[in-house]
Amino acid sequence: MTPPASPCPVHLGPLLARCRLARGWSQQRTAAELCTAAGVPTLSRHEVSRWERERRVPGGFWLGWLAVVLDVPLVTLAEAAAATRRAGSTRATGPGRATVTGARAAGRTGPGRTLRGGGARAVVTR
Repeated sequence: MTPPASPCPVHLGPLLARCRLARGWSQQRTAAELCTAAGVPTLSRHEVSRWERERRVPGGFWLGWLAVVLDVPLVTLAEAAAATRRAGSTRATGPGRATVTGARAAGRTGPGRTLRGGGARAVVTR
């Protein structure tokens, strides 16, 4: 399902919810479909809820699987994720992701993780 083009940047949360509901899926079903497709048994409906409420933004790994499972172009999801990150204090989730909330302002992102540059990108070093 490809959402209609919009002149304003679309935020990821409402886009995910619309695509999920268009399929008639619950958050639980969406999480189960993602787990099956990705071969990762640990994603719960709670994480899907966090994405839809924009408490977190999925990283590239989950964006790729969301594109597959929800049949949405990856570029659409990536653009929506970028707009969501620009608009507020959310956290990117997934392997190797640094937080984008208070840790950015304090310059602390956890063991072995640092932020470089003044832009909105988090660079993870190990």
